[in-house]
Amino acid sequence: MKLATLKTAHSDGELIIVSRDLRTAVSAKAIVPSLREAMERWTMIEPRLRLLSDSLNAGQASSSFVFEPGKVESPLPRTFQWCDGSAYLHHAELVRKARNAEMPEQLYHDPMLYQGASDSFIGPRDPILVADESWGIDLEAEVAVVTDDVPMGVSVEQARTHIKLVMLVNDVSLRNLMPSELAKGFGFLVSKPSTAFSPVAVTLDELGAAWDGGKLCLPLVSHVNRELLGRPDAGKDCYFDFPRLISHAATSRELRAGTIIGSGTVSNRDTSVGSACLQEKRMLEKLATGEMKTALLRFGDTVQVEMFDGSGSSIFGAIDQQVRKYVPGA
Repeated sequence: MKLATLKTAHSDGELIIVSRDLRTAVSAKAIVPSLREAMERWTMIEPRLRLLSDSLNAGQASSSFVFEPGKVESPLPRTFQWCDGSAYLHHAELVRKARNAEMPEQLYHDPMLYQGASDSFIGPRDPILVADESWGIDLEAEVAVVTDDVPMGVSVEQARTHIKLVMLVNDVSLRNLMPSELAKGFGFLVSKPSTAFSPVAVTLDELGAAWDGGKLCLPLVSHVNRELLGRPDAGKDCYFDFPRLISHAATSRELRAGTIIGSGTVSNRDTSVGSACLQEKRMLEKLATGEMKTALLRFGDTVQVEMFDGSGSSIFGAIDQQVRKYVPGA
């Protein structure tokens, strides 16, 4: 089942079901108004949504329409919690070197998560608005999951049962603001603008054998200005899978339905597959030649993030954004 959210005047948008081939859709508002509300009543709502999805994929849904990714929000336009991890430690090692920071030994044994702003995400085709190009704009391509209610102290094995949906992420970073912000000791805030997620979120059965119970084992493909940046495999070199990240996040409190957990930037130790962010590519250049040659994003640049199944079909649709200067009131 593939789920998306139409842009409307309401902050949560309108839940729609999207066909497996991403060509058509049908409104689900007669069942539940929004995906946020569906997550809160998932056990009761999911079977009804699945019946509608089956009807759509069989070509039998009345009032179906052409699916247009440019007209959707991120699947959850807002939620109560967004926690992003750093599960691919090769990426963490490289970006820390870039800002002359040490890699604590603890990170190889204990997952790292930070709380991102979750009151307002942006759509997969919305522009990346930044006030100042000198802040060092970068994409970060990731995978994320959405949970139902998770009890405090959940085990890793139990956490698997709480994963309900999977999405892709572009978690934009402002690299030149990060060092001074992190030096304060409180983590990211202003160096992390609004996050975008893929046009659709999918249930685990849509992923088949690519979902191994804890992570998604397919290449994550990123382009900058239509040129390939990388296609690292999200199933490789992942130190902490999603059940582990969820268990860690729920160590001392419950996680409410609709919580999003991100993997962090996907990164493989085999650097021939490229990167999922520019800073990683820049650091590899510095290690190889002593100089960072690749520029960070500038106004007018475009980024695309997508994942394909074994037959070459897009699973989630593409995150496709342009970097633009933020002008107040515009």
